[in-house]
Amino acid sequence: MNYNPLDYRYPSQRTVVYGTKGMVATSQPLAAQAGLDILKRGGNAVDAAIATAACLTVVEPTSNGIGGDAFAIVWMNNKLYGLNASGGAPQGISIDILKNKGINEIPKFGWTPVTVPGVPAAWGALSEAFGKLPLKEVLTPAITYAYEGYPVSPITGQYWCRAFEIYEKNLKGEEFTEWFKVFAPLGRAPKIGELWRSNGHGKTLEAIAETGGRDFYSGDLAQRIHNYSKSTGGYIEKSDLEAFKVQWVDPVKVNYRGYDVWELPPNGQGIVALMALNILKGFEFKDKESVDTYHKQIEAIKLAFADGQKYITDPKKMKVRVDDLLSDAYGEERRKLIGENAALPEAGEPARGGTVYLATADGEGNMVSYIQSNYMGFGSGVVIPETGISLQNRGHNFSLNPLDHNCLEPGKRTYHTIIPGFLTKDQHAVGPFGVMGGFMQPQGHLQIIMNTIDFNMNPQTALDASRWCWTKEKSVEMENLISEDIFKSLQQKGHNLVRSQDVGILGRGQIIWRNSDGILAGGTEGRTDGAVATW
Repeated sequence: MNYNPLDYRYPSQRTVVYGTKGMVATSQPLAAQAGLDILKRGGNAVDAAIATAACLTVVEPTSNGIGGDAFAIVWMNNKLYGLNASGGAPQGISIDILKNKGINEIPKFGWTPVTVPGVPAAWGALSEAFGKLPLKEVLTPAITYAYEGYPVSPITGQYWCRAFEIYEKNLKGEEFTEWFKVFAPLGRAPKIGELWRSNGHGKTLEAIAETGGRDFYSGDLAQRIHNYSKSTGGYIEKSDLEAFKVQWVDPVKVNYRGYDVWELPPNGQGIVALMALNILKGFEFKDKESVDTYHKQIEAIKLAFADGQKYITDPKKMKVRVDDLLSDAYGEERRKLIGENAALPEAGEPARGGTVYLATADGEGNMVSYIQSNYMGFGSGVVIPETGISLQNRGHNFSLNPLDHNCLEPGKRTYHTIIPGFLTKDQHAVGPFGVMGGFMQPQGHLQIIMNTIDFNMNPQTALDASRWCWTKEKSVEMENLISEDIFKSLQQKGHNLVRSQDVGILGRGQIIWRNSDGILAGGTEGRTDGAVATW
C-alpha cells in the first residue's frame, strides 16, 4: 500500500495507552520521551509540560518556536489555573503607519505580522508557580537535542520540505536570510531521518534556562531582537519586550451533559467551541456516523464562529461579555437557527453586560493542557541571527479596518487561534485535551468532546474518528473516512463539500483522561508523528 501521511485515508493502528505514575502525549516521540524523563527525575506535570514544549521547538520547528505564543490550563492540587502568554502588537505599528506605506492587508511574512512572543515567559512563569525542578534541568533535553542534533521525523520532514518550497518562492528580503541559514543549511530542507542541529537554538535555550526567560525580554536576547528589527525594517523594539507580562486568567466553561468543558477566555478562540457545544446540548445524538449529527455539528460551529470572528479580540477591547456569549439563553436562541438545510452563518447580538499541543499528567493527579505556536508553520520567516529564534506571524489575524473589533492597535493582542482544553466532572479532573491546527482547533475540540461524551469513545478512538473542517460560508472539508452516502446526503442539504487532500487542515490532537482509580488513559494523533510516553 502506498501511504502518503499527508493524505490521510486510513485509521491509525494505535491503541489507547494506559499508565499510573505519569503520562505525556504530544506530536513528536522525542519530545514525549523528554517529558517522561523529567517525570522520572522527580518532576511534576508542569515540569514535564515545559520540557516537552521546549523540546518541540527543536524537534518540530515546522509548527512552533521560541518566538511564538503559548497558553496553558493547569490542574494543580485540585484547582484549575489558566495562563495566557500571548503578546501584543509593537507600539511602533498602527493602521495609519501601514496604510501610509501602501499596505492594506497584513501580510503573512516579514516584520509586519510579528507580535511580541510569549513562549519563554510562559515557561518561566509556569516553572516559578508550580515547578518542582530547576528550569535549567527541565530544559536540558531540549538543549541537548539542539546541540547534538536529532533525526528528522516523517511528518515533520514532509512539512519542512513544503515550508522550504513556500519560503524559497516568497522570502526575498534581507530579513529572511537567517531562516535559510538555520533551517535549510544545505540549501534545502533536511530529509526525513537526516540529522539536524542548531547551536544558536541551544545557546538561546541555555540563556532562557539560566534566567527564567528574562534574558529574552530584558537581556542580551532582547537586544539582539531589537538590533535586527532596527536594521532590517522591523517594528518591534526592546521596550516592547520589556513591557511584556504573562496573564494568569480564570478558565471559562459550559456544562455539556454533566461534564464541564473548560477553555481559556479571549483573546483565544476557545469560547467558539463552548458556544457550539452550548447550542448542540439541546439536541440528542445517537450515532456519530449519521447525516443529522454531521449537519447539526457543522451548523452549530458556523454560528459559533460567526460570533467569534466578530467579537473575539483583546479582552480589554471586547464589546460583549463572555458570560453573555456562553449563556444558556443565547445558546437556545442560536439553536433555533439550525434548520434542515445548510445556512450562511451570521453573528448574533448577545445581551450586552503552523502549532503544537501537549498533555501531561503525573502520579499525584496534576495535569497540564499546553499549546504553543508560531502560527503559520515556521511563522514570519524572520529568524534572529545566531539565536535560532524564529518569530511568529500572529499579527496576520489583525484587521486594518478601524471599525472591526479585532483591528490593529499598538500593544493590542489579536484574535488567537491556539487553545488548550480541559474536562472535569463533579469538580474532579477528567483531563487535558487539544487539537492543533489554526481555525480547526475549536472544531476539533467540539468533535472529540462529542466523540467522548455522546459516542462513548476511548481517547484513541475519539482521535482516530473521521473529521470535518468548516472553512467559510457553506464550505466544509470532509475526511476521506466519511462515507459516500453521508457525503452525498449532506450535499443535498446545501453543504458545499470537498474531500480533504491535506491532513493538516483536519488538525492533530492529544488526550489524557484520568479515572477515579487514578488510571491514566492516553490517545495520540495518527495523522502525525504522535506519541504517548508513560510509566
